Amino acid sequence: MKYHTKKKALILLADGTIFYGKAVGGKEGTAVGEVCFNTGMTGYQEIFTDPSYYGQLMVTTNAHIGNYGTNEDEVESDSVKIAGLICKNFSYEYSRPSADSSLLDFLNKSNLFAISDVDTRALVSYIRDNGAMNALISTRVDEIDALKEELKQVPSMEGLELSSKVSTKEPYYYGEENAEYKISALDIGIKRNILRNLAKRGAYIKVYPYNTPFSEMKSWNPDGYFISNGPGDPEPLTDAIAATKEMIGSDKPVLGICLGHQVLALANGVSTYKMHNGHRGINHPILNLVTGKGEITSQNHGFAVNREETEAHPELEITHVHLNDQTVAGIRMKNKEVFSVQYHPEASPGPHDADYLFDQFFDAIKTAKN
Repeated sequence: MKYHTKKKALILLADGTIFYGKAVGGKEGTAVGEVCFNTGMTGYQEIFTDPSYYGQLMVTTNAHIGNYGTNEDEVESDSVKIAGLICKNFSYEYSRPSADSSLLDFLNKSNLFAISDVDTRALVSYIRDNGAMNALISTRVDEIDALKEELKQVPSMEGLELSSKVSTKEPYYYGEENAEYKISALDIGIKRNILRNLAKRGAYIKVYPYNTPFSEMKSWNPDGYFISNGPGDPEPLTDAIAATKEMIGSDKPVLGICLGHQVLALANGVSTYKMHNGHRGINHPILNLVTGKGEITSQNHGFAVNREETEAHPELEITHVHLNDQTVAGIRMKNKEVFSVQYHPEASPGPHDADYLFDQFFDAIKTAKN
């Protein structure tokens, strides 16, 4: 068939290193972004549609991608958000009864350029040693000098504001209108399954654009506030940080996830930094310092909260740490029902270890309301 045509392609990293592969589907194309890798064995459709991955070239470490097809119910947003896909073996055929299309058809609908037949073990090893960096994938294998010039024009992820690219343009509602609780959610790159988890616990959610002032979110008279996940550097999100400061001052429960966790830290005067390599996968070990229990979590972030500043902050407490590198994975305020985590409790990548965080949020809302 036509899509089995093997057309040469390459990966050009910002430091000049080149890896070779083949264009998926025999397509011609070029895509740019920050190269990163995800260690998940499954969940590629959720990864590709997660707004947190906006602007990134995704390397999948699992050897086979596409073998179980795609299903419309398993998207996390309205479109594919990654900039491009890099994999080892791309499966053009799929064998899952609940799938409704192949991964190739899914990517073609989104006009996403992908390359396969790449030595992903060597590529991931190189990224681990040298850090996340901008890269380019292309079938223009004979135009190396021109591609290098194009890559120089790509802005660094550090200092890059991307929430405006993925946030809703207008407020919208999610859940049952007569639900017991109302939550104002700041969309800086929200995933659908977060909304599902809030709604199934009895919440009617109003989702606001990334730059919405607190006064507008407050006017709906919610019982609590939520700050979502999302892409890019948290520091340029000045509107979200300002709104979060006022959420804290409202004395109503506040929950932040991933980018929302970083924004919450910044609202408390704690800085963030770009990691050498981010955490991206579905098997990251976390220690809950409050309960002493370990949790297996899904993670996707390239920035982290400064641990020393958090420990020195008089009103903050570290609640979770990442066991691989001891980075901050969760914080809470000592005198308010305000807390956040650096991972995704809604992802449920097999284990449901982190589900309790939503219950904790609703317990705080119930107590505050009564």
